[in-house]
Amino acid sequence: MSASPFSLKPAPDRLDVRRERVRLRPFEERDLDAMAAYRGDAEVCRYLPFDPQTADDIRRRNGALMGRTTLEGENGGVMLAVERLDDDVVIGDLVLFHLDPAAGSAEIGWVMSPAASGRGLATEAVRALVDTAFEVYGLRRLVARIDPDNARSVALAERLGMRREAHFVEEDWFKGRWSDLLVYAVLAREWDAPAG
Repeated sequence: MSASPFSLKPAPDRLDVRRERVRLRPFEERDLDAMAAYRGDAEVCRYLPFDPQTADDIRRRNGALMGRTTLEGENGGVMLAVERLDDDVVIGDLVLFHLDPAAGSAEIGWVMSPAASGRGLATEAVRALVDTAFEVYGLRRLVARIDPDNARSVALAERLGMRREAHFVEEDWFKGRWSDLLVYAVLAREWDAPAG
């Protein structure tokens, strides 16, 4: 078996991604209260792998990712705050994690405040994350794992042009029920940052 031809680009020292209405940057201590406001909502957490969170819960669960710009290392990953540019309010957070360096692949995930819904901000933010994963980190493949009952996340993955690759039926016992799992993916060579 030969070695993988893939190699990850070096992590940037600083990461600040701006689009028309949103800014992505590594999450910091100052973001915890804003994040707890939406991550503390049971409906927001309904399909997420955690129950409603306080600022302390977020710090315990994700504190190792605070300020990180590298995907590598034990429990590696990048967690980015999503700021609305017109008022600098944190309206969500995104994650790029579960790096497989030999395959050049990683998983993406998103959590957005309900206050930001219905205006395309999540689509703009996640599109910027995908751009960053391919252009800045040089990844080859991205995957999103979504509960099929999470209609908004399914619609977002499809709006972005991600391909549905799998539907695992009753894949896991999750929050008191057998839960299905959808797997969406996109390759760097397929990605053209579609508008919309």
